[in-house]
Amino acid sequence: MTCSLRSYPRGVYARGVSHIDAEPGYHQSKDEVLRRLRRIEGQARGLQRMVEEDKYCIDILTQVSAMTKALQSVALGLLDEHIAHCVADAVRGGGPEADAKLQEAGTAIARLVRS
Repeated sequence: MTCSLRSYPRGVYARGVSHIDAEPGYHQSKDEVLRRLRRIEGQARGLQRMVEEDKYCIDILTQVSAMTKALQSVALGLLDEHIAHCVADAVRGGGPEADAKLQEAGTAIARLVRS
């Protein structure tokens, strides 16, 4: 299972590396990812309702924290799948695609750490 190169960050495309349209690393867990995102969407609507109803600030902040943790959990799961499938496949193949996938993974990890 491999990922396409279409998700590379700007400037990472290597000369001579072709686009590969394949299933994303999370393909096997897609239903679970969607279920979790829908639950988070419901949490966001609940937060909007809490603000509309002038709920206590700390209660809203508690829910924001829960939603943030839920999003981080989804992100870490997607990153894990990406590394296990997309990056591992690229590294096995070697060459410019491997270098690009490793750089892409490092950039994604840095972005998650900053958030």
